[in-house]
Amino acid sequence: MMGKVNFDLPDLISKNLPCKDLVTNVKVAAAYILGFFAVVFLSNIAGAFLRSYQQPRMVAETLVGIVAGNIILTQEDHRDNIVKTLNDIIEFGMIFHMLALGLEMDARILFQRPTQEAIVAFSGMLSTFILAYLLTPYFNYSEFPSHEFTVSLSVTLTGTASPLLTRLITDLKIGKSDIGRLLVAAGTYSDLVSTLFISIGFVIISADKNLGFRDSKDILKITSTLIVQVVVTAVISPILMIWVNHENPAGKSLKGSHMVLSVAFVAISCGCSAVKGKYSPMMSAFITGIALPREGRLSKMMISKLNYFLKCIFYPIFFVWVGLGVDFQMFNPGNPWTWARMIFIFVIATLGKVVGTFLSGLMLGFNLPESVALGLLLNVKGHFHMFLALFTFHMKNHEMIMTTSTRIGLTLAIFFTVIYAPLVGAYIIRRARKRSPNQRMALQWLDSENELRVLLCIHGPQHLPSTINFIEISRGRDDPGIMVYVTDMIELTEQIESTLVHREGVEVVTVTDRAVIEMRDQITTAIKTYEEEHESGITLRRMLALSPFSVMHQDICHFARDLNVSLIVLPFHKYPAEDGKMTGADSKFRFVNKKVLQNAPCSVGILVDRGFGVTRKISRTSIFLHAAVIFIGGKDDREALVYASHVAQHPGVKLTVLRFLLDANANSKCTRPGTSMVNLAEQEEEMQLDDEFFAGFYERHVGGQVAYMEKYLANSGETMSALQSLGGQHGLIIVGRGGRVNSALTAGMNDWEQCPELGPIGDILSGSAFAVSASILIIQQHSPKED
Repeated sequence: MMGKVNFDLPDLISKNLPCKDLVTNVKVAAAYILGFFAVVFLSNIAGAFLRSYQQPRMVAETLVGIVAGNIILTQEDHRDNIVKTLNDIIEFGMIFHMLALGLEMDARILFQRPTQEAIVAFSGMLSTFILAYLLTPYFNYSEFPSHEFTVSLSVTLTGTASPLLTRLITDLKIGKSDIGRLLVAAGTYSDLVSTLFISIGFVIISADKNLGFRDSKDILKITSTLIVQVVVTAVISPILMIWVNHENPAGKSLKGSHMVLSVAFVAISCGCSAVKGKYSPMMSAFITGIALPREGRLSKMMISKLNYFLKCIFYPIFFVWVGLGVDFQMFNPGNPWTWARMIFIFVIATLGKVVGTFLSGLMLGFNLPESVALGLLLNVKGHFHMFLALFTFHMKNHEMIMTTSTRIGLTLAIFFTVIYAPLVGAYIIRRARKRSPNQRMALQWLDSENELRVLLCIHGPQHLPSTINFIEISRGRDDPGIMVYVTDMIELTEQIESTLVHREGVEVVTVTDRAVIEMRDQITTAIKTYEEEHESGITLRRMLALSPFSVMHQDICHFARDLNVSLIVLPFHKYPAEDGKMTGADSKFRFVNKKVLQNAPCSVGILVDRGFGVTRKISRTSIFLHAAVIFIGGKDDREALVYASHVAQHPGVKLTVLRFLLDANANSKCTRPGTSMVNLAEQEEEMQLDDEFFAGFYERHVGGQVAYMEKYLANSGETMSALQSLGGQHGLIIVGRGGRVNSALTAGMNDWEQCPELGPIGDILSGSAFAVSASILIIQQHSPKED
């Protein structure tokens, strides 16, 4: 008979050491996981609070990480194990950070002709390096003062955290403005060049020897390994990426075997110099990243996945690691040199950038406030710079290169460069808004030395002929030329929304719907072909307004404001049928047109296309297009006349200026009842503006290919007859939408308007019952008073 067996689990655990170790390890792992989630939770709360102050998430994560790190330092029993574990995680995670950084950069820009962005970036880097190299030795930042340390610190201070700067610019919604684009490009130049110099420094200098020089044999070995790594990656990776992209078209899931093959290739490339040449794995990953192609589905997917991992998992842990290095118990605040070193390193980095951008601004013609703002924002430092400030503290041999107070001060100085950046961005926005009442975004107020910027919207490929011909006749002189943003207006349906691929960390989405891709590719191909044929004076860019029709006008207005355009051109919501009559009305596009007219920050034109350019492209060698502009009076007619002045400069266009004047003998009959003295005074002032403006236009343009005709009319009936007589004479007629103080020549026309958004003259000319078969461009001038 079997005896009773008692199982005492605690007693078994106490006697079974392997089982006890397992339980202990499970408890430790659970504590680590709970700690991670606590850090993420607190970072989210702090981030939500600081977001109202325009602070990036990095600020919240840094504060939480510093607090958590200092709490861990007080736990003497577990501190060493936690520090060791975090060191291994950070060394591994920084490889992914540098790989993502390299993937988002294009090293080919270094071999191109220097742009103004490159001049701004390099001047800021050079001035910062000179100041730091000359002055930092006097503050004893290193335990082992040396020329190598001074150079390393100076190069580190010249850098810019371009991903963080791009995110800040995007959050402030100035990414598409001139200064926003300049900052993003200059930040990329600065980050790329400084990181490349640091990569070279890791080849020559060994951190394990207190920043001493490596042996020549080691330098030669690392260099040769890196050259092989770069060449093999640059040659093989495009072939591999093209094959994978071809086998996995957009809209379909990526095959698992292809994913494994691609990841294995990248991993081998990253580890080649690290394993064979004893080079830094982190910098090896960066070199691999810039050697890999940036375009294609696979590269974009890798960037998206890496950024997601870094944002959600690595960065919260990274800042806890930073907190371990920022041990306030060892900060020594009573020593004046502690504060002096921290303040000086912040001042020297900031002053160096500002001096450089100020000098480059003098050469490029920037205003002083903009130059200073550029320097302050290009001084933003990020994760990599914090890592460089702290990695000597976590070295295995514990031979710290910098003093503890210096290390903490340098980390805090880097942190402060992130805090003030949103304040500088807010200043840029306030300055722009302060100037906006005086900076009217209209053709009439455009400086003749500045390029004409146009946001040209289209519904689809059916508008390509008219789009290309519109660009051709609008180009004006080659200097300063024209910048046209060809924008596709596409409704965001549920089907299209389901195919969108969101890129982590930035407000960018990729459309994978096949129909949309094919349509945009067709338009882009035609636009690029035209641009290649006309290299001088024309710059074309592609944009996409992808949103529901209810808010599409907001996207268009935001584009216009960010791109600083002077004119938005919208297609009419009707299309010409074979008999020439307008048909196929789309009420949704009409709604968008109306909303843009109401809310646009610049002038707006609506193009009624009756086959404008369907036959063939407008030539510059002979007269091909007969155009007319009708001038009655008012701000919109003046705006139409300004646009006509651009058209008049095209050698293939014969322009006729028609001025409708009120017959003085019929003036008493046309005076409307109830006219007040205020209206009469306003009318006289407006008529004086019309006369002065028209006189200037006449003096500059009339003659040669620009003809002029006057018609004296008594009332709107005679205006109708004059418009009717234009039938068959012109291929394009340009008119103002309205805004006429003297309405005697258009009185009563509003009573039978079918499309009030076109104005009385534009509505009549575009009507199906009217004999005129020309395309019509109706222009409304922007009025700052209406903003």
